[in-house]
Amino acid sequence: MMGQFASSLLFFFIFILICSRFIAKAANSTCPIDFSYVQTFPWDNSVCHEPIDKYCCLTLRNLFGIGLSQYLKDTNNFYFKDSNTSSSCINSFQTELNFLEIPLSYSQCVNDSLSEYVLEKSDCAGIGNIHDWVEKVGNYSDLDLACNADLTRLTPCSACLDAGMKVTTKLASFDPNNTKCFFFTCFYAAAIVNQYGPRDSRASGCILNIQMAKTEKKSNRFSGVKLISAILGVVLGVLVSVWLFLVYRKWDRKKRDLAVHEKYVDGVKSRVLPNTGAKWFNVGELEVATSGFSQKNVLGQGGHGVVYKGVLSDGNVVAVKQIFDLESIEDDEFTNEAQIISKIRHRNLLALRGFCVASDSIQGKRRYLVYDFMENGSLDDHLFNQRGIQLSWPRRKNIILDVAKGLAYLHHGIKPAIYHRDIKATNILLDTEMKAKVADFGLAKQSKEGQSHQTTRVAGTYGYLAPEYALYGQLTEKSDVYSVGIVILEVMSGRRALEASTSAAPLLADWAWALIKSGNTLDIIDKSIKGEGPDGVMERFVQVGILCAHVMVALRPSIADALKMLEGDIDIPPLPDRPLPLADESFRSSYNSFASPRISVTKLPEQRSR
Repeated sequence: MMGQFASSLLFFFIFILICSRFIAKAANSTCPIDFSYVQTFPWDNSVCHEPIDKYCCLTLRNLFGIGLSQYLKDTNNFYFKDSNTSSSCINSFQTELNFLEIPLSYSQCVNDSLSEYVLEKSDCAGIGNIHDWVEKVGNYSDLDLACNADLTRLTPCSACLDAGMKVTTKLASFDPNNTKCFFFTCFYAAAIVNQYGPRDSRASGCILNIQMAKTEKKSNRFSGVKLISAILGVVLGVLVSVWLFLVYRKWDRKKRDLAVHEKYVDGVKSRVLPNTGAKWFNVGELEVATSGFSQKNVLGQGGHGVVYKGVLSDGNVVAVKQIFDLESIEDDEFTNEAQIISKIRHRNLLALRGFCVASDSIQGKRRYLVYDFMENGSLDDHLFNQRGIQLSWPRRKNIILDVAKGLAYLHHGIKPAIYHRDIKATNILLDTEMKAKVADFGLAKQSKEGQSHQTTRVAGTYGYLAPEYALYGQLTEKSDVYSVGIVILEVMSGRRALEASTSAAPLLADWAWALIKSGNTLDIIDKSIKGEGPDGVMERFVQVGILCAHVMVALRPSIADALKMLEGDIDIPPLPDRPLPLADESFRSSYNSFASPRISVTKLPEQRSR
C-alpha cells in the first residue's frame, strides 16, 4: 500500500514538472530558438553557482550565442526582427537556466533585454542576413578554410581564431565604430562554416569560447585548455585593442585629410570664375573613368603632366590631363588655364568639359582638366610619326585654316585678347572628321588693355618661339603669329621646326627662305602632296608661313590678315628680306647667352601629347 502511494506521489511530481516545462515553453512560444541544449551541452556551469564567478555573464552570453548561431543556420538571419522576439527568447533561455538552478538572472548580463538582439540597419555595415554577408565578405573567406574542422585541439582552434580576426578587420573597414561584427563572424563560423554545427562542442567550444565541464579522468587536460583559453583571451584582447587603435588612427587621418582636401578645393574654386559652364568632377569619378589612372590609358606625357583616356559614367570618352604637383606656381597655371579655356567656345579650340582638384597626405595636391577626347590624336602624330591617316593636300590646307581661325578668335574674337604662347604641332588635335582644334592653354596669357606688349616669364617650345619673346620676354599677339608661321611651314614641307639629328641644320624658316630667294619655292612642298593641288595656292601658303615667321615683329601680319591671305581675300605683300639667319653661329651664341637664364621651354623632338 505504501509502495503504491510512493509510486503515485513520484508520478504526480514528474507530471507537475513536465507540465511546468510545457507551460513555460508555451509562454515563450514566440521565440524561434529551442534552448533545450542548455541542459545537454557539456558546458561548465560551475562558474555560475555560488560563489558566482566574474566570468559567469560572459559564459552565459556565449551559451546564448549557440542558439543565435543555430537561428542563423535555420533562417539565414543574424538577429531577431523585433524586440518582442528578443525578449521572448531571453525569457525562454532563462527558463532553461532555472532548471539548472542557476541563481543569476540572464537579464542582468544583457544591456537591454528588449533590444539587445534586435537587428538594426546600423549593425555591422548593414549586414542582416547571409545574403548581406556574402555581398560584404564574399562566398569564400579565410573562415571557410580554417574553421571547418574539429576545433578541440589548440592548433586548429588558433588558426580559426586568426581567420576570424582577419574577417572582422575587413568588416570593420566598412563600419569602424561597430563592435557586433565580431559576434556575427563567430556565429557565421559556427553555423555556416563548421561541419559539426553550433550545438557540437567540437565547434562551439573554440568558436564561441565556451568552457567545457570537467571530468575526473580529464581534469588536468581541461585545466590546461582553460589556461590556454585564458591566455588566448588576453592575446585576443591585446590584438583587438591594437586593431581598434589602428582603426581610430586611420579614421582620424582620413578626417584630417578630408578637412585639408575641402579647404584646398574651396580655395581653388574661389580662384576659378563662377558660372564657367564647365563641371567640377570628383576625383573618384576620374579614377573610375581611367581605370585608376592605369598606365594602359596614358595618351601622352610631358614635363608638366600626363594625359589619360577615360570613359565617363554617361559613356562619353574624354581626355583627362593631370598636372603634376610641383611648386605653388602650378596652382596659378591650373587656375589660369581653367579660367581661360572655360570662357571660350569655338569650333577650332578644344573645349574644356570640366576640372578637378584633390589633396591628401599620401599623394599631395592633384589637379586635373577634362577635355573632349580627340580620336585622331595630334597633327604631330600624322605629320611626322606616321601613326595615323595620310595627310593629303586638302587635309593639310584645312588644318592650316582651322588653326588660323582658332587663333584669330583668341586674338580678335574676345576681349581681352588671349595669347596662347605654345602653338605647335603636338598641341593641334584632330577630331573624327580631321578638323583641327588648338589645345593646351596652360601657358596662355590674357592681354592688358592699352599695352603694346607684356614682359613675362618665357615659356614655350624651341623652334616655335618668336625671337623677341625668347630673347627679351616681350609677348605680343605677333608672338603667336610667328609660331603659326612655323606650323604652316611644317605642314607644307613635312619637316620639323628643328631637326634633332644635328645641331648644324638650319632652322625651318631660314631653310625655306633660302629656297624662295633662289626661286625654288616648290622645292619646299612635301613630295607626298606635290601635284595634288594648284602650284599657285601651295606657293601662297608657303609665302604666308614665311611672312608670319619673319624675324622682325613689325613685318609679320596679324593673324586676321594672315587668314585673309591664306583664303585669297587679300594679296600677299612682297616678301621682305630677312636679317641674319637664326641658324648662323653668331646669332646662335647671342641667342643662347640671352635666353638660357630666362627661358623655361620644351625641347624637340617631343613626346606624344594629346
